[in-house]
Amino acid sequence: MKLYELQPAPGSKKTPKRVGRGIGSGLGKTSGKGHKGQKARSGGGKGPAFEGGQTPLQRRLPKRGFTNIFAKEIVEVSLEKLNRFEDGTEVTPQMLLEAGIIRKLGDGVKILGNGELTKKLIVKGNRFSKSAVVKIEKAGGKAEVI
Repeated sequence: MKLYELQPAPGSKKTPKRVGRGIGSGLGKTSGKGHKGQKARSGGGKGPAFEGGQTPLQRRLPKRGFTNIFAKEIVEVSLEKLNRFEDGTEVTPQMLLEAGIIRKLGDGVKILGNGELTKKLIVKGNRFSKSAVVKIEKAGGKAEVI
């Protein structure tokens, strides 16, 4: 296939309506909008939430809860996921990001004690669960808070 042979998929390109281009086009004069009225005007018509004058659903439902703007976004990591590192490795949040264990750093990383750790690692994190610290030290490693 050559660059000049490229063309869009059949049916994907549709020519737009050319309104107001004379009586012969079928969309001349009023441009398919009929005569006067709300829908004929610029910006006319009702909004998507309009319910014929009835109070719209978004106004009938009560407001619930609130968002804490000071909340910290802590990323959680299971202990068993750290088994992919070599013995004696110093595991940092940046290494977890590069290894694809976590998607983003957020406001910190917390190591949870899910599963078993078989490698001797120096794990650095912002927070640790009590069970995670016990399991890391049991495997001969060390848990450091940064």
